[in-house]
Amino acid sequence: MRPNKIKQMWREGKPVVMGWIGSPDTYMAEVLAHAGFDALVLDMQHGMGIGPDRAAQWFQAVSTTDTVPMARIPWNDPVWFQWVLDAGAYGVIVPLVNNAEEAARAGRACRYPPVGVRSIGPNRASLYAGSDYVLNANEEIVCLVMVESINTIPNLEAMAQVKGIDGFYIGPADLALSIGVDPTKYRESQEHNEASQKVLDVARANGLVAGTHCRSPEEVAERFEQGFMFCPAVADASLMAAAARGALEKVRKPEKEAAKPFY
Repeated sequence: MRPNKIKQMWREGKPVVMGWIGSPDTYMAEVLAHAGFDALVLDMQHGMGIGPDRAAQWFQAVSTTDTVPMARIPWNDPVWFQWVLDAGAYGVIVPLVNNAEEAARAGRACRYPPVGVRSIGPNRASLYAGSDYVLNANEEIVCLVMVESINTIPNLEAMAQVKGIDGFYIGPADLALSIGVDPTKYRESQEHNEASQKVLDVARANGLVAGTHCRSPEEVAERFEQGFMFCPAVADASLMAAAARGALEKVRKPEKEAAKPFY
């Protein structure tokens, strides 16, 4: 089976730089995959109208490169795991996992028996990964469960004991809302910072990884220094909007300067 570069990097103590993608456009997927990210994550939960058919085409586009294709599925339901993993996703991020029972549900859905309950039928996955996919997928596929509520923090130790998960991924905006904090200002909240550190500490103490969503490349660098191992350097829609605004500002600036008198 094709080795999962993400897991190889984690074993070597290297953080994974990924891009967060909210559009299933295959051309843009290919362009970003060629940019050199370690992984790209297709956001099927809050992305723009992304179902399993469009996701499958997106995985094919990313697979033209060494970038690892992943998905945040819409819900902790086995059917979503089946669709994206059979289509060739090499990892899943599972939203709104609040306790050990829900974490175990995610872990089981991601693994073949006897560890889990995933049904055998890796249609495109066996083409991308190799004919021995079924025999090795349990070891290579990444499963990260999201921490998005302050009420989940006391359950982390029990969640870390669950079979089939590789770590936690913090949704800082939802975590902030659960605390009663403006989600755009979560870095200013001591309670939020302590909760995030707790997620990291529990993960590391149990041989798991921790990732967190970030608002800027600068924050990614800080989080990697802190010990997080999986963070998005860019989000496609934000990247495009920022680039467009920057280009317009540069183009229109000379017009404003030309309107000023020369005396």
